[in-house]
Amino acid sequence: QVQLVESGGGLVQSGGSLRLSCLASGDFLSIEDMSWHRQGPANQRELVASALTSGITRYADSVKGRFTISRDDTRHTLYLEMNSLKPEDTDVYYCYAIMRMRTSTGFTGTFQYWGQGTQVTVSA
Repeated sequence: QVQLVESGGGLVQSGGSLRLSCLASGDFLSIEDMSWHRQGPANQRELVASALTSGITRYADSVKGRFTISRDDTRHTLYLEMNSLKPEDTDVYYCYAIMRMRTSTGFTGTFQYWGQGTQVTVSA
């Protein structure tokens, strides 16, 4: 069973910083692309930042220049460094990963997983 567990959320004042972590555990062969999402308005999760296996990183326009995504594949961990936080960054942040796993039939395939979310609250 694969699990993604986020940590690092909390309450911070506007202009402050937080660092989110997402630890992947379980029986998998490798981690493919990973990303951070937040719930957003109307309960639709929106992409915040992604870190592909190619090394390419992408960011939502709203966080460019303030957030930095990184991953440590030796520790199976994804990070999100959030600086210059604004009240509009307040949300539940979710980790997402595509994992390569061996199926019960012996073949390998990719499967998508979400973490349980971590609350980030930025006060004005």
